[in-house]
Amino acid sequence: MRLSMSLRFFSVSATALCAAFGAAAAAQEAETEEGEEEIVVQATRAQRRVQDEPIRVEVIGREEIEEKILMVPGNISMIVAETGGVRVQVTAPALGAANVRMQGMSGRYTQLLADGLPLYGGQSIGILQIPPTDLGQVEIIKGAASALYGPSALGGVVNLVSRRPKAHAEGELLLNATTRDGQDLTAYGATPLAGGWSGSLTGGLHHQAWQDLDSDGWIDTPHYERWTVRPRLFWEGADGARAFITLGAMHEDRDGGTLPGRTTPDGQPFVNAQHSQRFDGGLVARMPLEGVGFLDARAAAMRNDHDHRFGSSIENDRHETALLETTLSNTIGGTSWLAGVAYQRDSFTSDAFPSFDYDYNAPALFAQIEQTLGEDITFAGSVRYDDHDAFGAQVSPRVSVLWRPGLWRVRASLGQGFYAPTPFVEEIEAAGLSRLEPLGRLEPETARTASFDVGYTSGPVEMSATLFGSDIDDAVQLEDVDADTVRLVNADGVTRTRGLELLLRYRWKQVMLSGSYVYVDASEPDGAVRRETPTTPRHTAGFVAMWENHDKGRVGFEAYYTGEQNLEDNPFRATSKPYFELGLLGEVVVGNARFFLNLENLLDVRQSDYDRLVRPSRASDGRWTVDAWAPIDGFVANAGVRFRFGADGEKH
Repeated sequence: MRLSMSLRFFSVSATALCAAFGAAAAAQEAETEEGEEEIVVQATRAQRRVQDEPIRVEVIGREEIEEKILMVPGNISMIVAETGGVRVQVTAPALGAANVRMQGMSGRYTQLLADGLPLYGGQSIGILQIPPTDLGQVEIIKGAASALYGPSALGGVVNLVSRRPKAHAEGELLLNATTRDGQDLTAYGATPLAGGWSGSLTGGLHHQAWQDLDSDGWIDTPHYERWTVRPRLFWEGADGARAFITLGAMHEDRDGGTLPGRTTPDGQPFVNAQHSQRFDGGLVARMPLEGVGFLDARAAAMRNDHDHRFGSSIENDRHETALLETTLSNTIGGTSWLAGVAYQRDSFTSDAFPSFDYDYNAPALFAQIEQTLGEDITFAGSVRYDDHDAFGAQVSPRVSVLWRPGLWRVRASLGQGFYAPTPFVEEIEAAGLSRLEPLGRLEPETARTASFDVGYTSGPVEMSATLFGSDIDDAVQLEDVDADTVRLVNADGVTRTRGLELLLRYRWKQVMLSGSYVYVDASEPDGAVRRETPTTPRHTAGFVAMWENHDKGRVGFEAYYTGEQNLEDNPFRATSKPYFELGLLGEVVVGNARFFLNLENLLDVRQSDYDRLVRPSRASDGRWTVDAWAPIDGFVANAGVRFRFGADGEKH
């Protein structure tokens, strides 16, 4: 293992952190107050309380999820976007597709899970097709997590944990409309059943009309029609036995590009459309074995069919993933251990370009141990061996340590992992395969990541400071061959990221104030020189003020700053403009109904106010738009009502 970068990084960390804060605390890790439900983390497999977990996990609880549902009821983008060090980046402005970047790393390295299962695939449109109505909490692990979840988790993990049914039947119905002619209808119901079983059902209908905000004939906000449905079953048995079964279906028609009768600068119309149909299923089960521990099993399968249109090019394809996993675990005194076997499959089939088809299969062995030393120190180590059929044997280790002197918390983590290259870098997802040369021999992308954070929590005050870094070898890049052909190559050099996260929170009765700042220094090889990683701002900051009373409602204000970004192949500018986004949220409770109004981007910041989104000529990879570096929708207001049903509906 090449961990010299990480060790040097740690040697600088302690001095910098002390100077930055003096006293700081890990975000999302306040001690459980009397009467408050404990937050137990699932993503690390150890089933520990978040404040006891040596692997740093940021947990977004149900209360914060409910706030974000009022802002964007149709998808989870807003929930994860406002976490420090996490950026939701629009990767295909024509369709509004976006992915999740962890601490400056590419979005393709982030693994999106549902209750620990890979149900959504790796396509960047995925986070825009998941309604948040039935989420109980969201868990985020930053940095290489291949030791936990294999090659798809090179940059980190976002685990969406479903709401668990209560002892009585309950339900929720949400209606929402926006000033951009968008509508959302979501519903959730849960009820106990016989014999330890309970169930829930979530569904949604979502519509958005196309919008040409600058009247240039190009659709700035794409049209879409989408429906989703997800039933779940839960079972609780004796002695800790349990089972969870989930099924999901989604259909979406999404259209962008030029308006009817309008053309691009070459005088031709260009329709950009994607029609998606996804089906998935998953199982999580646990069985106690007397004198041994627990036997756990996970299984998942997903199929996502796409019909793409990029102008005159029609590309129909299919993505499939599958997982089978069994683990044995136990806790004896201060030692928790886990060992398991897994099999993962990731495949792609294209009707138009079968030369890009792939079928990756990777059986794996993995183990994890957590050791508590006294009351103050907990160590966690994990390692995974993948026998990848295309890229051979890969070993992914990760070590973490937590030290808790009094109210302080100090964490350090080192991780290493790999990613199996596919054709789907951001540019190809946006433009299609028609201009991409057949893939040559690509090496697997490998990364080493490190983080160090120090914290202190006292009463209503939480503070945190985190230093992080990553080195990626053989990162896959797109390079031009000629004016209308591109190819994928491994970068000749290290893709490097260093950064700092700061967070301060203050809670006073029903008021919460939060301030955050993130610094990211990300660079990558560009031929014989280095450049700043495109669309990665060095400086971002945020401030949130929220008053909330469960029986009366809530009022909130948000302000976010995004600094300058390096832009790649943008004919209008080499560096973006910095900008602020302001928002206001209000909700009023009337019986079982909650009426809400959200005002997003009050300053009406729009990228097209500075330059056109459409290029003067088509890029070599096939894109007609420049990269998105600022909001495209501008000011948007949405309003609606939530109805809650159930014995304690008014107390939620």
